[in-house]
Amino acid sequence: MTVLEDRIAMAESDDTITLDEMFERLETMPVPEGYKVEIVEGFVYMSPQRDTHWEIILDIVEQLRTKYPRKRVKSDVRIDYPGHLNGFATDVTVMAEGAAKTEEGRWRYEDVEFVAEVISKGTATNDYGPKKSAYAKAEVPVYLVADPYQRRCHIYTQPKGDDYTTETKINFGDDVDLTDTVVGLVLKTDEFPQD
Repeated sequence: MTVLEDRIAMAESDDTITLDEMFERLETMPVPEGYKVEIVEGFVYMSPQRDTHWEIILDIVEQLRTKYPRKRVKSDVRIDYPGHLNGFATDVTVMAEGAAKTEEGRWRYEDVEFVAEVISKGTATNDYGPKKSAYAKAEVPVYLVADPYQRRCHIYTQPKGDDYTTETKINFGDDVDLTDTVVGLVLKTDEFPQD
């Protein structure tokens, strides 16, 4: 029996499983190329990377890079968030200056300053629901949802408990002014494609 098989057997014997064990299992499974995998409230989600999705992510990253060094801007990197088995691979994340990985080699949610998610049809309810709640619990100061189906960005600020007290909606084509937030810049949306 391998170490992984042993851990899985132990987890199954007491009906508990950790995020690490879930991700270890996923790593041994054949995930199709071009799919993003994350765990939201203990459920595994795989979503394909579409052109529209990727173009918006890249646009946001390129704009953030005008202010932030490459090492502070992340995409599709696992970060564990508060709540039941939340291991997200956020579309775009900005880490605080001086943030360092844990002993396990992962980034801490306490060091996240900005999160952006680009909506996919299959996972939209996560981005507007449990993920938004987890980001608020983690006190992520700015959470941006880019929705190519609505052609709109939703900007959530001022986390309190498991929600944000402020939501601003900006249509694609208009500027997202984040100068009064920890992000400290304006994001252009005029080149965001729609679905």
